[in-house]
Amino acid sequence: QVRLVESGGGLVQAGGSLRLTCAASGGIISGVNMGWYRQAPGKQREEVATSTGGGNTNYANAVKGRFSISRDNGKSKVFLQMNNLQPEDTAVYYCNFNSAFRGNYWGQGTQVTVSS
Repeated sequence: QVRLVESGGGLVQAGGSLRLTCAASGGIISGVNMGWYRQAPGKQREEVATSTGGGNTNYANAVKGRFSISRDNGKSKVFLQMNNLQPEDTAVYYCNFNSAFRGNYWGQGTQVTVSS
């Protein structure tokens, strides 16, 4: 069983920055696809950024150039650096652990609110 705990969310003004952290326990994340997703009120959950076990990263078009995903496999942590935040980035942000052999897990989410 893998447990994911997100932290670092909060209220920030437009143009500001936040850094989200996902701490994984119950299993190593090395070689595992990890990702950040978000869900705004009344909308479906969407992919924000992913980091594959092989070291590749992918970003949603809406966040390219502003967000950066990184990971520390030794500490079982994944980060999402978010710069130049905009009101449309307001959402609950979720961490995801996705392994074909070990399962798919979600964290409880952390709220990010960007005021204009």
